[in-house]
Amino acid sequence: MKRRTTLGVIALSLTAALGLAGCAGGGASSATGSDATIEVGSLYEPQNLSNVDGGGQGVVEAFNGNVYEGLYKLTDDGSVKPLLAKSDTVSEDGLTYTFTLQDGVKFHSGKELTSADVKKSLEAVTAPDSQSARKSSFSVISDIETPDAKTVVIKLSERSISFIYNLSYVWIVNDELKDRKTKEDGTGPYTLGTWKRGSSLSLERSKDYWGDAPKNKEVVFNYFTDATALSNALVTKQIDVITSIQSPDQLSQFTGNKDYTVSNGNSTTKELLAFNDRVAPFDKVDVRKAVYSAIDTKKLLSSIWGDYGTLIGSMVPPTDPWYEDLTKVNPYDPALAKQELAAAGYADGFTFTLDTPSYDPHPAVAEFLKSELAKVGITVDINTISADEWYSKVFKEQNFQATLQEHVNDRDVVWYGNPDFYWGYNNPQVTEWVKEAEQATSTDEQTAKLKLVNEQIAKDAASAWLYLYPQIVVASSDLSGYGVNGLNSQFYVSDIVKK
Repeated sequence: MKRRTTLGVIALSLTAALGLAGCAGGGASSATGSDATIEVGSLYEPQNLSNVDGGGQGVVEAFNGNVYEGLYKLTDDGSVKPLLAKSDTVSEDGLTYTFTLQDGVKFHSGKELTSADVKKSLEAVTAPDSQSARKSSFSVISDIETPDAKTVVIKLSERSISFIYNLSYVWIVNDELKDRKTKEDGTGPYTLGTWKRGSSLSLERSKDYWGDAPKNKEVVFNYFTDATALSNALVTKQIDVITSIQSPDQLSQFTGNKDYTVSNGNSTTKELLAFNDRVAPFDKVDVRKAVYSAIDTKKLLSSIWGDYGTLIGSMVPPTDPWYEDLTKVNPYDPALAKQELAAAGYADGFTFTLDTPSYDPHPAVAEFLKSELAKVGITVDINTISADEWYSKVFKEQNFQATLQEHVNDRDVVWYGNPDFYWGYNNPQVTEWVKEAEQATSTDEQTAKLKLVNEQIAKDAASAWLYLYPQIVVASSDLSGYGVNGLNSQFYVSDIVKK
């Protein structure tokens, strides 16, 4: 089984171990075409229905682009396209963005979309108690004006080349909605049907959707807590598609079988051994580099994912524009690790506590790390904690030495430019490069600066980036129109067709 606490969807996206061992669904519908009900299988049930209140990866998967929409949309191929924004203009100095909203857009309650809704939605992301992954990205907003119902003017304190991209993360919610955690009022192609906690969540086609009507009648997300049960549900036709296979052992029954389509998409999910760079012994670069070089990441990846997944040497996946192969910067070399430990004053090794989330694959990864590091004299005390405990102890209180976590977002290397982030990496030069990249006037300039960031965090072993997850979607062969890349955990369903 695998369940995620996602950063960026920290996320912060929390996914606790909720749900039953299998779903209570009644089986895939026999209806086809526009009358079809699409049964989706997932391991990621929402914590709640809000993406600014810790709803988690599950609510992003089910609601993003389906129930809620943004001014812009991040497509499955990673490009950003206008959605609720009909047009935009940017001032010459890059500090003022003026957006004109689409005509004829209504929330599911029937209320017409206005600029006031956009303003309040942005303010919810930047609020003190917001758990949005992109909260810090919008700290550049100095003012939001709504001169009329169709116009939003956003003023920035400094240039932000990623501003439009970041807006694709912001859901526009009816400003009159009082309880985002248990109710919804979006503008998307689906409305919330029934949420049976621990079992399923249904989405019903909106009759009054302002855009192109969904190609199916209903979509049901069925939730499982066990990867084997999830795969068996597809075999027995309880579901039509699995959003992300989390066990390579389950793939053999689908690969080469004409009844199924197996898609290996582009992943942005990184498994990290994140050090607390503020505290001993991880405040020393040589110690972090020694730990990294003591880990056979190739063997680890194979033990968890078999032939799937990718080794990475930094926070940047191949789909990011500033990707470089940096896997050789901290090579697997136990002899080198011992030399680096000695140089840092730890020739006899040391002991540290590894806070390990209780959901897969973290416990298995922790045991592997413990075995590897023992070979160079480092003792690992594994402290297993829940997703909620991780969020409180590690992310908020920053009370840890090292931890395991996966980060799902693309373009999230910029968090190493924030010394206040939970891992405490603080290199003033990197902070400056991240700032310069964000204030760049061209994508080439931005890319050049973030490559410098990428290279420096690898040299400093700011974290140990263990591997990049695969993104494997498995579906019945009579299904089409679903995304395969799962960027930032989204899973658009309106184009899914069942023959």
